[in-house]
Amino acid sequence: MTSQAAPGQSCPAHRDRMPLHGPGFAADPAATYRALREHGPVAPVELAPGVPATLVVGYSAALDVLRNPNAFPRDPRRWQAKMPPDCPVLPMMMYRPNCLFADGAAHARLRAVVTDSLARVDPNALRGQVEATADLLIARFAGNGEADLLGEYAKLLPLMMFNHLYGCPRELGDRLVVAMRNIFDMVEPEQANAELTQCMLELVALKRQRPGQDMPSWMMAHPARLTDEELIHQLVLLMGAGTEPEQNLIANAIRLLLADDRFAGDLSGGSLPVEEALDEVLWTDPPMANYSASYPVEDTDFAGVRLPAAEPVVISFAAANNDPVLAGQQRSGNRAHLAWSAGVHSCPAQQPARLIASVAMEKILDALPDMRLAVPVDELVWRPGPFHRALTALPVRFTPVSVPVQPDEFPGEDRWNAQPTTPAPSTDPHPSTPSPSTPSPSTPSSSTRPVGTSTPSPRPSPRGDRRRWWNSLAGFLRGR
Repeated sequence: MTSQAAPGQSCPAHRDRMPLHGPGFAADPAATYRALREHGPVAPVELAPGVPATLVVGYSAALDVLRNPNAFPRDPRRWQAKMPPDCPVLPMMMYRPNCLFADGAAHARLRAVVTDSLARVDPNALRGQVEATADLLIARFAGNGEADLLGEYAKLLPLMMFNHLYGCPRELGDRLVVAMRNIFDMVEPEQANAELTQCMLELVALKRQRPGQDMPSWMMAHPARLTDEELIHQLVLLMGAGTEPEQNLIANAIRLLLADDRFAGDLSGGSLPVEEALDEVLWTDPPMANYSASYPVEDTDFAGVRLPAAEPVVISFAAANNDPVLAGQQRSGNRAHLAWSAGVHSCPAQQPARLIASVAMEKILDALPDMRLAVPVDELVWRPGPFHRALTALPVRFTPVSVPVQPDEFPGEDRWNAQPTTPAPSTDPHPSTPSPSTPSPSTPSSSTRPVGTSTPSPRPSPRGDRRRWWNSLAGFLRGR
């Protein structure tokens, strides 16, 4: 690469930029990607009004960027300094001291904390927890004959699994999901980012006082000795990747199974249609459509255009996966898509994410074998935004059935009411995080491997308390 542009070479900073925002893009992003390909493998776009970027739409070009962190580093602070504080994409792209925005040795240190902690999750027990949670959710609407599978199922299940793996107190659940959803949708982003940070401060302070068998506690105990600030932003990263994209993966794959003739027939007959649908969605409609921004250190020639220094170079996973040069490739069982990114920044949680999605789909198809869309597929509405591929709702109809599960009981919820473990000494000699005003004790999760410490016996909590919390959360996520 050189720092001088050839005479007459096009520069994305001086060409018309195609918007990646608004209802038009949300309704038909594929049309936008087709138009962008006329510029070549990279093209000028606008992420939000007044926010220019370069979008990589070619598969090979995307791999070149993702596998070359020296030329395309992840630190956004030079770009961020030029953005107004109310820039709507800032909460998704601003610098945080986590592995997504780090390179080199700093990235290796932070990523090791994530991968080592994820390795302690027992996949068999995780599967069991997903199955129990799915049964609970399905039982709540199975007798109605109709449901919004996004609001009543795909959205709630990842949140419950997040709370389970994080040992997250119940009172933080509503606040966390509201904040993260608003960040993705660019709704009052400053306020949403502040609320997300505050919730994580409270969770970290709680886990410093009462560590358990959960991801935050394991990350605290890791030899990398994360500071509270680093820990908070690692948790934000994992939550962002584990809730919003996961719900969209589940909903988009169910939509595909119900609407695409290639998957017609008895969908409850086994897991093959589920795995095929997941592969198809990860190729054609990945839940994170455009992300993984990098920022060239200097003006850089790449793929025939000049990339301005410190201006975002964003990977379009959706466009790259559907690059015409890949036409004709077999997709079922083919995991060469970029939905999990690639290179050193590839998603470290793709195996548990796929497990959760596949089990969620298997359970709903087995329980409601004649499920069908309640509206024509072209009447489904997609949420606007440059980053995700997300439905606003997924209405379905089916023959009412009775599912033998108590819908007011949350699997494993009593762990939030258990006696706290003995506080462990903080690994930070100068903790800066204030204690939360109303912490809720957390105990080891039932879906994770023990680490040589005993698990206290849970004490029962009143059924009415559990019902009030569940109804509050479910009611919010249904828009009430």
